[in-house]
Amino acid sequence: MLRSVFARCACVTDNVKIPIYSCRLAGSFALPLTRPYIRHAMSHTPLMTIPGQTDPVPVARDITPRADGRIDLIGLPKLRIAELFAEAGLDAKQAKLRAKQVFHWLYHRGVTDFAAMTDIAKTMRPWLAERFVIGRPEVVEAQHSTDGTRKWLLQTADGHEFEMVFIPDADRGTLCVSSQVGCTLNCRFCHTGTMKLVRNLTPGEIVGQVMLARDALGEWPKGAMDFAEEESEAEYRADGRLLTNIVMMGMGEPLYNFDNVRDALRLVMDGEGLALSKRRITLSTSGVVPMMDRCGEEIGVNLAVSLHAVTKEIRDEIVPINKKYGLEELLAACAAYPGASNARRITFEYVMLKDKNDTDDHARELVRLIKQYNLPAKVNLIPFNPWPGAPYECSTPERVRAFSNIVFEAGISAPVRTPRGRDIDAACGQLKTAAQKKSRAERDREAAAAVAATTQEAAG
Repeated sequence: MLRSVFARCACVTDNVKIPIYSCRLAGSFALPLTRPYIRHAMSHTPLMTIPGQTDPVPVARDITPRADGRIDLIGLPKLRIAELFAEAGLDAKQAKLRAKQVFHWLYHRGVTDFAAMTDIAKTMRPWLAERFVIGRPEVVEAQHSTDGTRKWLLQTADGHEFEMVFIPDADRGTLCVSSQVGCTLNCRFCHTGTMKLVRNLTPGEIVGQVMLARDALGEWPKGAMDFAEEESEAEYRADGRLLTNIVMMGMGEPLYNFDNVRDALRLVMDGEGLALSKRRITLSTSGVVPMMDRCGEEIGVNLAVSLHAVTKEIRDEIVPINKKYGLEELLAACAAYPGASNARRITFEYVMLKDKNDTDDHARELVRLIKQYNLPAKVNLIPFNPWPGAPYECSTPERVRAFSNIVFEAGISAPVRTPRGRDIDAACGQLKTAAQKKSRAERDREAAAAVAATTQEAAG
């Protein structure tokens, strides 16, 4: 789901497909672009076929090939990189060694140029550059919220745009990562859900978001890391990290892009890759029941479920996938989720909608369902984040507190999420690519104005 940085839509973990935090990022000032923006013509590939609102199973398709024919190494496991090097002409032993070196430079040092790989022979570096590329999603626009939340509008190599959000807190920093361009689901409270699904993001485009965030936060290790046959990391050091957690709550439904999400997260969790513990990664789903068990077995990360309602009638309305996989089936799948325990509780995302799902009776029914299925769970209550044309209003603060108190008194944690990034539309459920709102000329003017303002401030 999209969780704007969480939120499945940034916040709405449900199929908003936007990181919960990212959704709120819409309102601050535009920062100067971090790298040249090259406007690509939109891909000739048509929109993905969507069978229907209640069972939107996207059909996987290839992305538009690179015009230069080079292969992007980001998103590929070490074994596959070795295979590609062998296919390009290196003998097996040399391919394995070079793959180990390149993999280490990519994921431990974050380099984007083969010329920076100082332990690889100078004659080998041009050979690599001719055949391969180290990709990153292109930064189209960067926004900074007054509360510190950051949102980036990104673009794939074949011209499609999506968003990611970073939400800093006192003791952690969470990156809300997107899994699809657009979303197949139509959750009515989620802005991302109003977009059409264009295509799945590749493993490289998913893990590339984490790498871009580390670029922006300056969080790649510093120190000597050159090695040959004998690897030595005696001088390798990593400073304290701002980015500590990842939530698959940005644009898209992660479980409708399962293979690519799994492969990307394996690189994130790889001790020789980005080395982030699976306990610091949460995947949010709107309730794709058939894929939940595989998620637990093959990825093993924390699970968040966009619940948002406790009756069939209401959930059918606001989370239409409920018509395909109902509440009972969903909760049974949660109870069977591999690894779920009191130490690793399942998170239920619950957006608070005025006069829709926020009564005392709804709170008591939520408690009853959690106890009926004996679920190790906590509930995240999410104040609804408005967006233009939204059909709902946010519950009053008094109603949200009353709902929370009922759940807490039953022995179930039910914190109220503090909206983040609202001023830049980066909050939960708010993510929707700014490309649909701004022309390239408008972005250029904003970027130039930001640079001029920064220069004037420094001078004066």
